[in-house]
Amino acid sequence: MTPEQTPVLEFPAWLYDTTAAILRKARAEGRWWAREYLKTGAFPMPRQMRPVPPGEVLVMHSGAEDFDWAHPRWRVHLLAEVFTHLDEGVQKEERQRMAGAFESFCLNTPWGALYHTVSPPPPWSAARMANRLVSLLRFWDVLQGPRYAFWFGKKYTLEELMEDLWRKTLEAWCPGGPASVREHLALTVERMARATREESLEALLRVIPVLVEGDNDLKHPEVLSDPNFLRERIRALPPESFEDVSSAEKYSVAVQLATWDRELERAQRSTE
Repeated sequence: MTPEQTPVLEFPAWLYDTTAAILRKARAEGRWWAREYLKTGAFPMPRQMRPVPPGEVLVMHSGAEDFDWAHPRWRVHLLAEVFTHLDEGVQKEERQRMAGAFESFCLNTPWGALYHTVSPPPPWSAARMANRLVSLLRFWDVLQGPRYAFWFGKKYTLEELMEDLWRKTLEAWCPGGPASVREHLALTVERMARATREESLEALLRVIPVLVEGDNDLKHPEVLSDPNFLRERIRALPPESFEDVSSAEKYSVAVQLATWDRELERAQRSTE
């Protein structure tokens, strides 16, 4: 019997280079993908792929850069640069549909699924984030090989990276869930994908006090931890704004908290 082959992890070759070279290539790749989409209505795989050996370090955030931008390395966070050039030459009314098609294409690749869960672009709705996390779980085994740089000086395993980025959200959706991040993710996406507005609200009420406690820049932490205040403010959000925080993803919620904090500060100053 032939032993089962372990899939080889491959990423777009242009993501391995100096910072300046990747920025140039990202511009070219974005324009190429846009042209292909306009011709065929689909996105082809990158023209050149490069294997990622086990143990290779992938830079996932600019904060993990060691200021050696002239040294070739994997800089996966620069995949974001493609999005700024993807709609060049595309009519305005087509851009939203193309962006959705491009995300669907990316989520069927390990590099795209990884990017969309480590640095998820908006929107951050519960349904959208559940879809992104499901894609990551599909490629979990092959993505365990590399090491991931997200904060300066620290290299994560995939499990450690997801623990750091997602455990608070997972606890908000599934309190006291499995110790394994992978299992906790699998349980969470089931709930997140079919969540009602009220279920999303309850997840937000669980995650917000945890985020407030860890944010020293907020000027009104006591108010922002008050369940009554939060329930009122969350329910008053316009539908689009609510959708954007409905996954309880940390960054999107932190943005909303900062907005409420500024509103509280202005209200306080107006009464002084």
